[in-house]
Amino acid sequence: MYYIGIDIAKRNHEVSIIDADGKILSKSISIANSQKGLDTFNNYLSSFNVTSENSIIGMESTGHYWLNLYSSLVNLNFNVFVINPIQTDAFRKMYIRKTKNDSKDSYIIAQIMRFGEFSSSSISDENIFAIRQLSRYRSSLVDECSNWKRKVITILDQVFPEYSDLFSDTFGVTSKELLSKYPLPENMLEVSTKELTSLLNKASKGRFGIGKAQEIKEYATKSFGISFAKETFSFQIKQIINQISFIESQLKELEKEITNILKTLNSEITTITGIGDILGASILGEIGDISRFEKASQLVAFAGLDVAINQSGEFTGTEMKITKRGSPYLRRSIWIAATIACFKDPALSVYYKKLIDRGKKHLTAVGAVARKMCNIIFSVLKNKKPYTPNI
Repeated sequence: MYYIGIDIAKRNHEVSIIDADGKILSKSISIANSQKGLDTFNNYLSSFNVTSENSIIGMESTGHYWLNLYSSLVNLNFNVFVINPIQTDAFRKMYIRKTKNDSKDSYIIAQIMRFGEFSSSSISDENIFAIRQLSRYRSSLVDECSNWKRKVITILDQVFPEYSDLFSDTFGVTSKELLSKYPLPENMLEVSTKELTSLLNKASKGRFGIGKAQEIKEYATKSFGISFAKETFSFQIKQIINQISFIESQLKELEKEITNILKTLNSEITTITGIGDILGASILGEIGDISRFEKASQLVAFAGLDVAINQSGEFTGTEMKITKRGSPYLRRSIWIAATIACFKDPALSVYYKKLIDRGKKHLTAVGAVARKMCNIIFSVLKNKKPYTPNI
């Protein structure tokens, strides 16, 4: 058996091959991250009679640069493992004096493959890879939309500080429609009550009428907003509201696509309280193959929800915080789900209340529930059985 280590970079990858005894077959080579580079790789392997049947390939998950090569090698039926760079640290310290050249990382990865001391990521299920990509994309859109909303709030605080009292949700359908047409208090005063009532009634599907129109005009009359550069603020509000509406329409389309893919997986994850299709897809996408984890505590650590203890000498800190060392996407999704479960799950809500009664702060209690939820997720995915609250 031959073991191939590939040190991933943006444009060129370094490749080393060792045999079953750990002996390097030849000097490492550099291959381009391209079809030509793949051809060079195949020719290099052929020169030593190395094939997909008698070799194991390892590479580090460096950014997204490994994906192209990984995909090509899998298509050629190679047995490829993707390892986290953290796993190479111990081996790197062992071999740093033995290999003082650019090939040391690829050599170390090859040795890790030989010893089998690694846990790997994979994209064996194309649907899992798809929902991971789409869920991360959704996360970026949500963050972008939130940023635009904060900018609108900042502008409204200057031009119409009283506006936040008019609607429970500044970015609800009716409020956005109003701001897109009449962004300033002066604009709301210029339009007739009848026309304003018609806009509100149509946008809210009959929920708001003349009463709300009169209230808006009253607030606009008494507004304490700034009185200069109004056209500039008006222009900004209109454009940003349109941008928010566009992103929200993209999110609806995206979430529909995520849900459709999730259904093909027939996963029991959505039986867990607080985890719907979108959070479920995000969690599944980040976890990948649950068999990578031998126990629930490893999943907790991967999510970065394990507790870091502040200790020095004989001093041990009493305030414990989560490490946040794992996948930020997984941690975010589980945290949101845990926040819901704190109040809706028959078992976890009792656990949350006990922590609060013991004097724990809300966020501390949610963190504890999130760790419990990791255990539940691990059990549900491992056993492939729906979640049943342990009351």
